[in-house]
Amino acid sequence: MQEFAEWVFRDLEFLKELKALEADIDHGIKLYGIYRDPKFGPIYAYETDGYGNYCLMDDAGTPGLMSIPYLGYVTADDEIYQNTRRFALSNENPFYFEGTAAKGIGSPHTPKDYIWHMALSMQGLTASTKEEKLEMLAMLEATDADTGFMHEGFHVDDPNIFTRKWFAWSNSLFSQLVYKSMKDGIL
Repeated sequence: MQEFAEWVFRDLEFLKELKALEADIDHGIKLYGIYRDPKFGPIYAYETDGYGNYCLMDDAGTPGLMSIPYLGYVTADDEIYQNTRRFALSNENPFYFEGTAAKGIGSPHTPKDYIWHMALSMQGLTASTKEEKLEMLAMLEATDADTGFMHEGFHVDDPNIFTRKWFAWSNSLFSQLVYKSMKDGIL
């Protein structure tokens, strides 16, 4: 929004308000949005009420905790983000599922044991190693149920059982992962 205010609307007062809002949000996250997890260290909470109560999870959708560096809040090597990522990709996250066909993040919006292609694409887009990016690409290709498309969610043991045969948002993130991997010389 700041770019729109500055370059499209050329409204410097609005830009100033947006910068102040960004500073307020950042202050709130640092003050209330970081949970001191005994296993992972400081992690970003999915939700908090500001009174010491936290919802600790990650959802497959974007935005979510996995997408923090994708959205530009912090870089992928940020310590709190790395702790958060380890949490989100563990059984401590109530929406992380593992099966015979795949492992990854699902959502409260689809049945238990359904992984979202969108989450796998985001995991690849925010991965810090070539190996993890390639692993995500392979898993995405192996779980498309031979449709050539990314779905919303699919069952961890049988990718032929899926929700939404057409999900443009998921297809777009997969395409972005493929493009970025080609640009980085991984593919």
